[in-house]
Amino acid sequence: MKLKQYLSSIARISGIAILIAVGGIANAQHDPYAEPEEPALPPSNMVLDLPRTAIVITDPQIDFLSPDGVTWALVGKSVTANKTVEHIEQLLKSAKANDIAVFISPHYYYPTDHGWKFEGALEKVMHAIGMFDRVSAFSIEGFEGSGADFMPQYKPYLFDGKTIIASPHKVYGPEQNDLVLQLRKQHIDQVILAGMSANLCAQAHMHELLEQGFEVAVVKDATAAAQIPEGDGYLAALVNFRFMANAVWTTAEAVARISK
Repeated sequence: MKLKQYLSSIARISGIAILIAVGGIANAQHDPYAEPEEPALPPSNMVLDLPRTAIVITDPQIDFLSPDGVTWALVGKSVTANKTVEHIEQLLKSAKANDIAVFISPHYYYPTDHGWKFEGALEKVMHAIGMFDRVSAFSIEGFEGSGADFMPQYKPYLFDGKTIIASPHKVYGPEQNDLVLQLRKQHIDQVILAGMSANLCAQAHMHELLEQGFEVAVVKDATAAAQIPEGDGYLAALVNFRFMANAVWTTAEAVARISK
C-alpha cells in the first residue's frame, strides 16, 4: 500500500511539473481547445494555389451530423459546439462560388461487411448500431433519408454534377477508396480537409494524404468527435492536427483564403 501511495504521489508531482513546463497548456485549462498562448511549433506557411486546391469532406452523413443519426448521443455535443454542420455548408457554398473543386469521401457498409472476422473497437460499435448501412453496393433502396445518406442541406452542392464523390472508405482512411486517384486526375495537390469525425476518418485522411505528398490544411471547426469516458476524440485530433497538418484553420480563415 505504501509503495502504491508513493508512486501515486510521484505521478501527481510529475504531472504538475509537466504542466508548469509547457506553460500555455496550464493557462488554457478553462478552454481545452484554445490555441496555446506560447506555441512551441512553428507557424504555418501554407499558401494556396487555387487551381491546385480542393476541399475534401469526409462522411458528411446523417449518422454523424444529425440528431436523427445513430451517433448523436456521442458526437452531438461536439458537433453543436463547433457548429460543424453550418461550417461544412459554408465551405461548400464558398467552394462553389469560387470554382474550387469539392471531393467527398463517404462511408458505407453493406451486408457482407458485417461478416468481418475481426474488428477494432469503433468498428464493433459502428456495425452494432447499423451505422452507414446500405442494403447493397448495387442498390439505393432505402438510402434516401437513412443514416448513410448525406445531410439534406448539402445535397444541392454535392449533386450539382461537379462534385466528385469517391467510392466508400471502409475503416477510417482513404487507402481503400479512389479519393487519391480522383485528386491526382484533377492535378490537385493541396487539400482543405473537413468532415467527420475528427480523430477517426478526418485524421486518418490527413495522415494518408500527407504520406501521399499532398499539402493539407485542416478546418478545425468543420469537424467534431465523440466525447466518451475513454477520452475526448476532438481534443485528441486537434493536438495531432497541430502536430502534423500543413495548416490548421477555422472555417472563416479557409473561406477567406479560397475567396477570389
